[in-house]
Amino acid sequence: MQDNIYLRVFIVFLFIFSGILIGILMGPFLKTIDIRIILGIGIFFLVGSVYSAVKIYIMKQRKILRKSGEAGGKSEVGFVVDTFQELVWKLKEKEKELERLRSLAEDKARRIEAYSENILQSVPSGVVSLDNSMKIKSINQAAERILGIKAEDALDRDCDEIFNEPLTEVIKKCETISRGEYQYITKDKRHIYLGVTTSQLRDVSGGAIGFILVFTDITDVKTMQAQMELRERLTQIGEMSAGIAHELRNPMSVIAGYARLLNKKIDEPDKATVNAILKEIGSLDRIISELLAFAKPTDINKSPVNINKMVEETVSAIVTDNRSINVIINADNTLNINADEVLLRQTLTNLFLNAVEAMPEGGTIEVELSLHHHKAEIKIKDTGHGIPQNIIQKIFLPFYTTKEKGTGLGLALVQKIIISHGGGIKVESREAEGTVFTITLPVI
Repeated sequence: MQDNIYLRVFIVFLFIFSGILIGILMGPFLKTIDIRIILGIGIFFLVGSVYSAVKIYIMKQRKILRKSGEAGGKSEVGFVVDTFQELVWKLKEKEKELERLRSLAEDKARRIEAYSENILQSVPSGVVSLDNSMKIKSINQAAERILGIKAEDALDRDCDEIFNEPLTEVIKKCETISRGEYQYITKDKRHIYLGVTTSQLRDVSGGAIGFILVFTDITDVKTMQAQMELRERLTQIGEMSAGIAHELRNPMSVIAGYARLLNKKIDEPDKATVNAILKEIGSLDRIISELLAFAKPTDINKSPVNINKMVEETVSAIVTDNRSINVIINADNTLNINADEVLLRQTLTNLFLNAVEAMPEGGTIEVELSLHHHKAEIKIKDTGHGIPQNIIQKIFLPFYTTKEKGTGLGLALVQKIIISHGGGIKVESREAEGTVFTITLPVI
């Protein structure tokens, strides 16, 4: 502040000195003193005015420059702020666009995943995927149904804990198999046949990331194939048996005729021998008649049959007078099929008679009637002596019997009748624990 005062005094002094100096310099050129004084004063004020004008101009320019500098600073800051805000706005717009694209990609991925899952769950074949450590990573509904397991119990578990042989062996070998066929026992104790295809599971780069198992229940196909083969064998056996029976019956008729003629000419003490011959010939004739019945093509005259009613009538006729036999019939449904009533009744009668003969000291016959996989299922269970395991596979063979007076054609004829109806029959038995015959027949 003090520096400004000194500057102003100096400026005034300079202003006065300049005016006097100019007046003195110009004085010799003036003629009178008054003019000199007036001119000096005039020059003084002129110089002062010029100086003041110059100073005011300079001050105004400084102010203008100062304001311009401030304005320029402010404009530069505003430009930077505006540019930053614009960049932030653009980044936010890009972020929104990226978020929208990410949402669309996730939605598309979910749709593709859901579509793939729907395909996997809808295919009729069982599909199981495993990782490199042989832990189950996915399993579809068909696999659950075929193998009798649940996905929630199988996921992330080792294959040894879920599958039985031979599937575990197939999986652990990690070999590619095209349509292999295997017998398999499910978790719910069903005996089935599986058509199996296996392959490595690889990622987009070709690296092995696991193993995939695809299989189909071919039990019905194998059963049908076995029935066709059995039908062909029975036909061949029947044709051969018919020829043998025809060749035997003619000589037997001649022998029987001579025996009767001899019986009329011999004495009474010797007639017992001839009668024994005639009796054996009669037994042979009965066997030949049964053989011809087995060999004859089975003509099926189908009509609607109520299985529940037929079972009740047949078993009642067999065990009516035998109070040592207890009969239990369990039926969940009323089963109606198209069948030859006479032949089917003959089949049931034969099985019930075998059950009674297997329990000479009494026991229980339990019959279960149910609908299983669109087929009528008849289970006949007895508590008899059972069938030894070394002969159980032979009981349906013609002429195979363990009975002293049996012909071995009873169960063979039963099997032939059931197969002729498009059904199947199987047996399970343990010695001293009883026997179970299971018949399956197509329902209406």
